[in-house]
Amino acid sequence: MTVHFPFQNSYSALPDSFFARVAPTPVAAPRLIKLNRPLAVQLGLDPDVLETPEGAEILAGKTVPAGADPIAMAYAGHQFGQFVPQLGDGRAVLLGEVIDKDGIRRDIQLKGSGPTPFSRRGDGRAALGPVLREYIVSEAMFALGIPTTRSLAAVVTGEHVIRETALPGAVLTRVASSHIRVGTFQFFAVRRDTDAIRRLADHVIARHYPELLGNERPYHALLAGVVARQAELVARWLLVGFIHGVMNTDNSSISGETIDYGPCAFMDAYNPSQVFSSIDEMGRYAYANQPRIALWNLTRLAECLLPLFGEEQEKAVEQAQEILGAFPETFSKAYQTGLRKKVGLFTERDGDEALIQDLLDAMAKNTADFTLTFRRLGDAAGDPAADDARAEFMDPAAFDEWAKRWRERTALEPQTAAERQAAMNTVNPIFIPRNHRVEAVIQAAVNNDDYAPFEELVKVLAKPFEDQPDYAAYADPPLPDQRVLQTFCGT
Repeated sequence: MTVHFPFQNSYSALPDSFFARVAPTPVAAPRLIKLNRPLAVQLGLDPDVLETPEGAEILAGKTVPAGADPIAMAYAGHQFGQFVPQLGDGRAVLLGEVIDKDGIRRDIQLKGSGPTPFSRRGDGRAALGPVLREYIVSEAMFALGIPTTRSLAAVVTGEHVIRETALPGAVLTRVASSHIRVGTFQFFAVRRDTDAIRRLADHVIARHYPELLGNERPYHALLAGVVARQAELVARWLLVGFIHGVMNTDNSSISGETIDYGPCAFMDAYNPSQVFSSIDEMGRYAYANQPRIALWNLTRLAECLLPLFGEEQEKAVEQAQEILGAFPETFSKAYQTGLRKKVGLFTERDGDEALIQDLLDAMAKNTADFTLTFRRLGDAAGDPAADDARAEFMDPAAFDEWAKRWRERTALEPQTAAERQAAMNTVNPIFIPRNHRVEAVIQAAVNNDDYAPFEELVKVLAKPFEDQPDYAAYADPPLPDQRVLQTFCGT
């Protein structure tokens, strides 16, 4: 059987300055450890063929499939606020693009496929742990309904990579609406290549914002579109307790998807200042800072687009500032609407924001688990006698005081208790990728070549809003000795 990818490549048809043509580096003994069969079908691929040895060789980069036009994309970026004029895909190769069953163009990229001209003395490889982490978390985000890149496959290479120690090597096959970033625009802006910026903007509009084709001010509208998508995306992160960890401009997707899962994590106890990433020593990308950083990144995008706004610099700046000024309101609306749903409010009344903020403040003071507090609040909505939510608080009286006001407020809503609980359970997950669970899965795979825990965790996280009695333990927060205090980048 032959593996067939129906490639229809567009990015590699852009000028050579946008990328470097480079093939993946062959590996010794590729072995498929996970194929996302439903995603394969969605992409128009045959999962049975992908699971053959020939398929594993393609997914590991040992064999380049017919029709592929492998490239490493060029981009720049602000990394923790410091600008680097050339970054690029240092350990990833874009094989090509396919049109999925919904008519959406998707990139198929190999991550960890060997060095490229952008590797900056790196080996271009990925260790098994970061590959499993990205597979788990990206697919969990998809199940939570959050725009994200997807994971098609994970393959071990039969080789080791050297980090602090020798680790099993692996390759992740990643699927994205595209891999175009704020940093892609910055790459050309720093070179003052206005023609390339225009060419890139036109490509982005055609691919991600086709409704803007024919717009009188397409580049203004493009910035507005990216601002809206990023504002809504970050709001959705906060609503599930997600911390990206490395919100550099080169990790900020123009399409509005979550991209580049490195030291990402989900909060256990609610803490607005929570940081997990070992490299975020100053807390730049802490949980509550994410909206501010998203706007900072978007401001860098606006700077790149200014030459396309018109010849009058001062006027262009004013127009960009006006567009960026929509971010706070768009974010706040998405975030507050989401919070109201999480506490079972379906109409908007004065005092709602203060009521919800009081809950968050009490959660922070009482180290209440973010995910379980909201999920158990749904139980309390369905049954006033249910006390699991108050059990999350070190001082249950703090919850009782708040719950009295909450019940008075929900009494003004038309829904029945059962309807409210059912609605809350569709937005408040019970299962998230708990950091200690992810680490346990990685250790089992790396140390024992045991992928059964990985398979089970992926299975549970595919249904985050459903009670799964057989896997109830996966909802539990970590015990004190299980807490993961730091996560690490896979580079």
